[in-house]
Amino acid sequence: MENKELIKQVTEKALKWLTPAYDAETQAEVKRLLDNEDKTELIDCFYKDLEFGTGGLRGIMGAGTNRMNIYTVGAATQGLSNYLNECFKDKEEISVVVGHDCRNNSDKFAKISADIFSANGIKVYLFDDLRPTPEVSFAIRHFGCQSGINITASHNPREYNGYKAYWDDGAQVLAPHDTAIIDEVNKVTVENIKFNGNQALIRIIGEDVDKIYLDKVHSISIDPEVIKRQKNLNIVYTPLHGAGRALIPASLKEWGFENVNCVPEQMVKDGNFPTVVSPNPENAEALSMAIALAKKMDADIVMASDPDADRVGMACKDDKGAWVLINGNQTCLIFLYYIIKNRIAMGKMQPNDYIVKTIVTTELIKAVADRNKIEMRDCYTGFKWIAREIRLSEGKQQYIGGGEESYGFLAEDFVRDKDAVSACSLLAEICAWAKDQKKTLYDVLMDIYVEYGYSKETTVNVVKPGKSGADEIKAMMDNFRANPPKEIGGSAVCLIKDYETLETTDHKGNVTALDMPESSNVLQYFTEDGTKISVRPSGTEPKIKFYIEVKGEMGCPKCYTAADAEAEEKVVMVRKSLGI
Repeated sequence: MENKELIKQVTEKALKWLTPAYDAETQAEVKRLLDNEDKTELIDCFYKDLEFGTGGLRGIMGAGTNRMNIYTVGAATQGLSNYLNECFKDKEEISVVVGHDCRNNSDKFAKISADIFSANGIKVYLFDDLRPTPEVSFAIRHFGCQSGINITASHNPREYNGYKAYWDDGAQVLAPHDTAIIDEVNKVTVENIKFNGNQALIRIIGEDVDKIYLDKVHSISIDPEVIKRQKNLNIVYTPLHGAGRALIPASLKEWGFENVNCVPEQMVKDGNFPTVVSPNPENAEALSMAIALAKKMDADIVMASDPDADRVGMACKDDKGAWVLINGNQTCLIFLYYIIKNRIAMGKMQPNDYIVKTIVTTELIKAVADRNKIEMRDCYTGFKWIAREIRLSEGKQQYIGGGEESYGFLAEDFVRDKDAVSACSLLAEICAWAKDQKKTLYDVLMDIYVEYGYSKETTVNVVKPGKSGADEIKAMMDNFRANPPKEIGGSAVCLIKDYETLETTDHKGNVTALDMPESSNVLQYFTEDGTKISVRPSGTEPKIKFYIEVKGEMGCPKCYTAADAEAEEKVVMVRKSLGI
């Protein structure tokens, strides 16, 4: 009965898409969905409207309210325009930045969005071609805009596209604006969308902004002298067909690196991502061509950016000369270790400097910060929360770096989203600094483990697509709350943090409040042996994520293999305890 009611509801929604307000191609696709006896696809396309999550609007491209198309993009832009016109009604001129990545339909969605903004009397700074997400964030601040969007689905598979919405501080939209924008979007009917743009209000931008942005990125270099000594550092880089190709090689050159080798097949802009299964630098497969080139050239470092160039992935040679991937937790750890260590060494560290990480990112970063007496803040997953910390302390304290386990890092405050352009440039500097000491990036990581203790982090993604998957994910979270584990991996749970109720419960049952800006559907378990488990549904993809961190000790760099094997055994036990 429930299923019949759902089919009835989605059918009613779909039939509205067969009116003349929608183009012929869209109507034909909706008709195909309605005519299909199997209603699964129809339900997936119409059972809900796309909503802003931790990464904004994101979905599979196609017809329907739960798909990315000119009408859902149009409604989002019209709703955002309405909200901007209300919020800034006393302003003489409201302006926005519009950017896009390499994905199929990205340039089309960007131009349509620019038309809609301008039709609503809003000035638009439209990038002439694909650009990195962080440059869009920078441009919003640079031009003094009230908002901005980037059309991208980040590192998602090729069938996806997305819509990242930003506020006047260059950060992704937070409450109350996120829900208020959705309220406006939900009021929009297709007839309300002003598709006919006012070209007089659209200004094309490009290289002029690139130069200013790249100069600012160069200003964060901590030790330019070490780059001069190691200017021939052998770098292999791939943009995975995406926006990094526009700026990352140029940034590396501006920093002084003269031996940058790009993977030629992946320097081609292509939304089908023909050389990879998925354009995600977190995946080993995505870096395979770059590593093959690195082996051929005996490179020092491999770096990759995702399609919108906000995430960075990397690989280096281990102590045996084999190429290994550096995971997201290790990436964030290495960046912050280098920034802290070298700012102190060069007398650049100030008493009010601070760093930020997300709650699911490795606790080793806190160990580094504590020992060096640097303030470290924890925040929710999603760079908009790191940006919030920067905004709250602007003019009072100096942000010097922050990141999260999902391969995002931000080394500066003039951008308010993760930035692979500055991250790749700083990574090259770290490698140059290591080489100057006859070390590799791998050696730096081993030094950190010896000094601060070993930590192994594993993320397990349980994918549950569609409406039924969303229901399963909810049931899993409900079950964890109703029946919290007493022990995990053979060690007693001594602390539980529930970010939905904003309560911490210790092993004696004592409850204290969690100081966070709002509630979030995240659970964390801490055990007596130092293990940390975080559980949360993804805000951008149909999956529930388990973040596992187990602790160990390393007496020397050569002890890594044994420490890792012992930690892996513990991870297996943890997974068994959690049933994943």
